[in-house]
Amino acid sequence: MNRIILEMGTGNDLYGMDYTKAAKRAIQDALHHSSIVLFKSLNLSHELMEVRVTIGVQEPDKLDIPALEAELPRGKATVTGTLGGLNVVDAKNDQTHVIATAAVEAFLPINAEDWTLTS
Repeated sequence: MNRIILEMGTGNDLYGMDYTKAAKRAIQDALHHSSIVLFKSLNLSHELMEVRVTIGVQEPDKLDIPALEAELPRGKATVTGTLGGLNVVDAKNDQTHVIATAAVEAFLPINAEDWTLTS
């Protein structure tokens, strides 16, 4: 499998301290930066694609991984949580704002030898 796409996104939950909500927003932010026309252009099936998402939050064990995988509309999705993102503490108002980061990678079984440049 060869990586064909890497997109990044950020998301937040300002008042609920919900890491999954912030992560969903980060995934959607990354996806909105992509338009993958090569599937139609090359007559490739989306089912061939593997999608690997890494989510950075301060408490990755609080992520709902199946809910995050459901956010990915194409390919075989795998989501992994890792330590990252930010918790911004507003002590005066007894509030913690959660910021998540997402890296969305797409992989296809492409053989470089099948491709040639023409002029």
